[in-house]
Amino acid sequence: MAQEKFGLGAAAEYWTDAWQRTVLCLETLNERGNTALAQAAKEVPHVLTFQADVVLDGRRLERPVNYALVRIVPPPEVTIDPAKPPIIVVDPRAGHGPGIGGMKPDSEIGVALRAGHATYFIGFLPKPVPGQTIEDVCRAEAIFIAAVAARHPEAEGKPIIIANCQAGWQIMMTAAVRPDLAGVIMLAGAPLSYWAGVHGKNPMRYLGGSLGGTWLTALSGDLGAGIFDGANLVANFESLNPANTYWTKPYNVYSKVDSETERFLEFETWWGSPVLLNAGEMEWIADNLFVGNKLSTGELRTSEGVRIDLRNIKSPIVCFCSWGDDITPPQQALDWVLDLYDDVSEIIVNGQTIVYSLHHSIGHLGIFVSGKVAAKEHREFVSCMEMIEATPPGLYEAVISDVGEETANRDLVDGKYLFRLEARTLDDIRAFGVNSPEDDKRFAAVARLSEINLGLYRTFAEPWVRAAVTEPMAEAMRAMHPHRLRFDLFSDRNPFMSAIKPMAEQVRANREPVGADNPLLAMEKQASSQITAALERWGEMRDRMT
Repeated sequence: MAQEKFGLGAAAEYWTDAWQRTVLCLETLNERGNTALAQAAKEVPHVLTFQADVVLDGRRLERPVNYALVRIVPPPEVTIDPAKPPIIVVDPRAGHGPGIGGMKPDSEIGVALRAGHATYFIGFLPKPVPGQTIEDVCRAEAIFIAAVAARHPEAEGKPIIIANCQAGWQIMMTAAVRPDLAGVIMLAGAPLSYWAGVHGKNPMRYLGGSLGGTWLTALSGDLGAGIFDGANLVANFESLNPANTYWTKPYNVYSKVDSETERFLEFETWWGSPVLLNAGEMEWIADNLFVGNKLSTGELRTSEGVRIDLRNIKSPIVCFCSWGDDITPPQQALDWVLDLYDDVSEIIVNGQTIVYSLHHSIGHLGIFVSGKVAAKEHREFVSCMEMIEATPPGLYEAVISDVGEETANRDLVDGKYLFRLEARTLDDIRAFGVNSPEDDKRFAAVARLSEINLGLYRTFAEPWVRAAVTEPMAEAMRAMHPHRLRFDLFSDRNPFMSAIKPMAEQVRANREPVGADNPLLAMEKQASSQITAALERWGEMRDRMT
């Protein structure tokens, strides 16, 4: 029996299972590709699991934009309390489509509904309105917030805003210009201080220097005939973790194809639907934020000359970030406070209430996607919004701890967690790591170099590129982008995939999973670990070089 287990029998068992997993994995990729094509064919592709009714269409505003305000229809089991302030969830337009804030029942939108708040969502269409600008989008968001407030005059408080990633800095700009509109503003993984970090870490903040500034952003927009492809942003995100992108994620589906398919397809529906931006929008973001770092330093002005100063915001501000986030590390989420204030006393005098909370390990997307985070952190934040609203001006850390038998007044705690606010000083934020004065000078030098290189590109190369690129050429280049192509290649557009579905049905009817103690399976897992480790080492080496 032992010889059979570790000889031909084990080999036959393993290779049967490996073949079956391969077929089922190809079927999963086929379904992923077909879903991406179906999403691309929709006028308003999104991944919301909740029914929604359109309240305002941004395309009909005086300065039209491709954004819209929708009301989330409460499920039958949910009761909305009209006295509670409405909650508006704003999704990031950073390459992907809308809906990630409500993709699951356990999500930001799900938590808000179960807490009894009327809930709204600000999303966007895949294509921008020609000529729209970031300022136009901020104006539209101000109109949306005012419209929500007008729909709930009986609410005890202004609308609460939950803004994810890119939407966070956009909402902060809106609130700086219109501080009268919003109640508590919660920023989830939102960068506000773009040079901030620890020397030698967080390689994304060094890309501007390693690429010579933002001239490549302008080139991408010109190659797109005035359109910047969000798939380029997705590619940047994926490049941060080559081990996960090129091996761990696909191997996880292959190795657990019997149980992992549904979760994988759910996420890939969102991941595989990149949106477009006007070239001018992306260039503004790159020049003024990513490389210029002009938001937290108060250097931005509206077209009417109004200075965008984050100190004008009077709403309580909650910054939720994570040590596991390699896209918006805690320094980029929090150091705007250091940029604006020298001491907590200045925050108090200015009348601002700033609360931050740090997760120990969750990644960037998990901050606003993870069901576990929604069930803990987001639930606690939503349930404690009145407490945050009533907190005196100052700087605080939100500490969320498990409730145990030793917890004082255990019977008064609603749920499994205890939420408390602890006063902090600016030194507590500085302790997370800050730039040295020399680092700031280097980043400033890169910003100036970016301006020079961009000027050279616009003078000597841009006219030729724009003259050479036509709209059909730009559309063809977008279709051939590797991010889209890898979805298309496994869809029904590929005639070779037509044989996969009948093969997969036959495999499921005769499925023979390999035993967990099979030695060849152990060798497979060991090889996978070695591949992962090699890719991680390569990524670390690349980051050190950057």
